[in-house]
Amino acid sequence: MLENLRIVLIGTSHNGNIGSTARAMKTMGINDLVLVEPKSFDPNNLCDDAIAMASGATDLLASAKVVSTFEQAIEDCAVVMGASARSRHLPWPLMHPRKAAAKSMEVLPRGQKVALVLGRERTGLTNDELAMCQVHIHIPANPDYASLNVAAAAQVLCYEVRMAALDHQQALEPEYEGDWGVSWDNELATQGEMNGFFQHLEETLVDIQFLDPNNPKQLMPRLRRLFQRAMPDKVEVNILRGILKMVLRNNKQ
Repeated sequence: MLENLRIVLIGTSHNGNIGSTARAMKTMGINDLVLVEPKSFDPNNLCDDAIAMASGATDLLASAKVVSTFEQAIEDCAVVMGASARSRHLPWPLMHPRKAAAKSMEVLPRGQKVALVLGRERTGLTNDELAMCQVHIHIPANPDYASLNVAAAAQVLCYEVRMAALDHQQALEPEYEGDWGVSWDNELATQGEMNGFFQHLEETLVDIQFLDPNNPKQLMPRLRRLFQRAMPDKVEVNILRGILKMVLRNNKQ
């Protein structure tokens, strides 16, 4: 099931960190690496720093997918979790790595993808990027020195998911709490489908004059948080979009 887990690195500056992350992933049996706008990384022309820090995981570097936008990196993912070390203005579901790994076990065994996202070395993930994650992950490091290298953070997250996977397969004694307690009858909506719904929702709210595009305030981020927290499945998203379609049609009569 770990083949359905993806590590996403955004805007990585140092190729050595990409190599170290590949090593961290391979030691935990995770192989899907996607890079969003790395500063200078080229999987077809691996540099010495990346190769050295990968320490034998160069196959992951060579197979890494490089994309230009975060949306492309998570298009086929059902659940997206972003690592964040900072508190945000708008509260969001927050989990430590062990809890997040346990949550992922409700999705990975079904064959759907989970993305663990790490941001830039100096600034991490932006607020807009974090808004596209259903869950924020906080690693409870030493409060007096909580500075984690991106590859070290990836190692922590990969380890916890591997432990949860082994536990799910009854290869470990049950140690983790917190499954969702719900068996879905349909697959969860992908982030591509969710983004299509949010665009449809915003257009409808503007059309019925509930949302003022010149003064939107935080209406759409709050609605995004609401629906992302609900984690609707594919059928539910289609139902919601059908409702929006009828609202628009009736509003034009």
